Amino acid sequence: MAPLRTLAALALAGSASAFAPNAPLATKTVAPASESSLNVFNPSTFNNAVADWEAEYPQFAKWGWGPSVQAEKWNGRHAMFGWVFICATAYAKGHGLIPDADVPLDLKEWGTLATISGKNTITHERAIILIANVHCFMVGLMATICPTGFSDPLLLDPLQGEAYEKAKATEPYGVMPAMKMGLTEEAEIMNGRMAMMGLITVTATAFLENKPILDVVNEWVGGAYY
Repeated sequence: MAPLRTLAALALAGSASAFAPNAPLATKTVAPASESSLNVFNPSTFNNAVADWEAEYPQFAKWGWGPSVQAEKWNGRHAMFGWVFICATAYAKGHGLIPDADVPLDLKEWGTLATISGKNTITHERAIILIANVHCFMVGLMATICPTGFSDPLLLDPLQGEAYEKAKATEPYGVMPAMKMGLTEEAEIMNGRMAMMGLITVTATAFLENKPILDVVNEWVGGAYY
């Protein structure tokens, strides 16, 4: 009988506890999320990075080296020009404007600078694209080192006086620049950022699909180039 009495007591205790009021749950206080330096959507993130750079490397920051509005603007311009060049190259390839595009360069005529590995040389198409890109890079480099009076400087010169102070006073545009109509600096920054993201995307796609970049771009435009 002892086991039966034990079971009956447990059953009564269980039924009684079923109708007993529940004990209040322990509440846990969650601390508010603090602003992290890795939060790219924080408008002050870039400002803090620029300030830290200037404090740590004042001599470099004085001449415009490091993170700056000028560097972002120039990177965006090069990215936009890169897309123009990619589209022009795809058009030239699709319309046979590059002579002997798939023919490798002659090793005896061009030397080892034209080789990929061993005795394998790059094609005429790649050579023309390479020379054109080197030319455009040198033009951009000269414009950076010796800017004209109407162009924006990338490297700052403290001896320029008012132009230098104006360039240094330019504030970062933040994650989302203000939407303004027309030919504005905000529009240029947004276009440059989209162009840079586009180059990253097309390069990653070409790598993952093991295809030439021109073929990927041609697919993106529905085969409009070739």
